[in-house]
Amino acid sequence: MQRARCYLLGERAVVLELEPPVSLFSQQRIWGLTQRLRDYPQVLEAIPGMNNLTVILRDPQHQALDAIERLQTWWEESEAAVPESREVAIPVVYGGEAGPDLVTVARHCQMTPQQLVEAHAAGDYVVYFIGFQPGFPYLGGLDSRLHAPRRAEPRVLVPAGSVGIGGSQTGIYPLASPGGWQLLGRTTLALFNPQHQPPTLLRPGDKVRFVPQKEGVC
Repeated sequence: MQRARCYLLGERAVVLELEPPVSLFSQQRIWGLTQRLRDYPQVLEAIPGMNNLTVILRDPQHQALDAIERLQTWWEESEAAVPESREVAIPVVYGGEAGPDLVTVARHCQMTPQQLVEAHAAGDYVVYFIGFQPGFPYLGGLDSRLHAPRRAEPRVLVPAGSVGIGGSQTGIYPLASPGGWQLLGRTTLALFNPQHQPPTLLRPGDKVRFVPQKEGVC
């Protein structure tokens, strides 16, 4: 079993953090434990992350130490949960202004830009969790040949819809913001709309595939 450690975070939270590596099975167990904790009256909120789970307590002064012990036990007893998922196709214009780092990443991966596009679009991705921004999907399943470090100098502004690689993960920026991921392309799909219910396009467990659009590929 993958080992975990539990510790206090600030005044109200307890964190369960797993040792590497990140795997879909471990993430499914985190989803399962999240569901269980949401029914526990002393838990204000359970927030799944990548290889971790943060629990916000209603009464941390009296529950914190007990929560650490219980969370460790519950993890050891936890079972994988496979939420209802959808298959979502994301159209992407790769390269050019939409993907200014495509050539750099291709060179790092010892591929041509076209080979990189084909490899990235061939991946079978799963949304591990939503974070960083409302609707930002952290996707598992990136081909190890495409792992690339984040930019040494983050951009002040990354356009909404940008598709990028950061380390061993790929993801999509729902909103314009600063960011340090390597940008391969851009989609016109809206990943976050506060007027919709739910407001996010994707949710944990969804399967994602990228569909290259003809224009823009280097």
